[in-house]
Amino acid sequence: MAIYAISDLHLAKSIDKPMDIFGQRWQNYMEKLSNQWEQTVSQEDYVIIPGDVSWATYLEQAYEDFSFIDRLPGKKIISKGNHDYWWTTLSKLEKFLRDNNFASISFMHNNSFDLGEAVLCGTRGWKCPGDSDFSAEDQKIFNRELQRLELSLKSVKAGEGRAVIAALHYPPFNAKGQPSEFIEVMKRFNVRICLYGHLHGENFRSAVEGEVEGIDFKLISADHLGFKPLKLNL
Repeated sequence: MAIYAISDLHLAKSIDKPMDIFGQRWQNYMEKLSNQWEQTVSQEDYVIIPGDVSWATYLEQAYEDFSFIDRLPGKKIISKGNHDYWWTTLSKLEKFLRDNNFASISFMHNNSFDLGEAVLCGTRGWKCPGDSDFSAEDQKIFNRELQRLELSLKSVKAGEGRAVIAALHYPPFNAKGQPSEFIEVMKRFNVRICLYGHLHGENFRSAVEGEVEGIDFKLISADHLGFKPLKLNL
């Protein structure tokens, strides 16, 4: 069993959503994703997907996208991104999975997952203090997301030697690469790996990757990974 990660799938099986605004690499992206995934992931593996899964506006409209994900190998754990307008309460999301027999998919929202050799926690995150357009309203959302990350981390007790993985959608750094309070929270709970997405195209240049303050940061936007799920080395 292995653990993989990939975010920002931006699936659009039921709606017309051109992706050329993100660059040529998005041409035939759903086919690329399917091929790379099937060549990489086995049924016993986990795949962490931190947000921007579907362009659908409503949950029912996302059926074809979730059907696409469910047919792919592995056990998928999905959390919320800024474009997941279909996201609703956890009880409604879980009912949607049951009603459609999407047995390979789970949702992460104020909870956590035992992945055997690792534990998974996370939240959406938000833009960070120090960004040029950071407002008082952003501060409120940022603080709420900090609390959600802490709730998720508190919901599981990591066993001796097990890696703690934190999955966010937004990077826990501002556009200048300066760390935010998310990193202080992760340090308190001994997070070993932090996954994040949200960035595309030219914004890859501002991504912080590698070890910072004892945490290994990985940008896992699908286009950054060439639409191939990244295997995590624990």
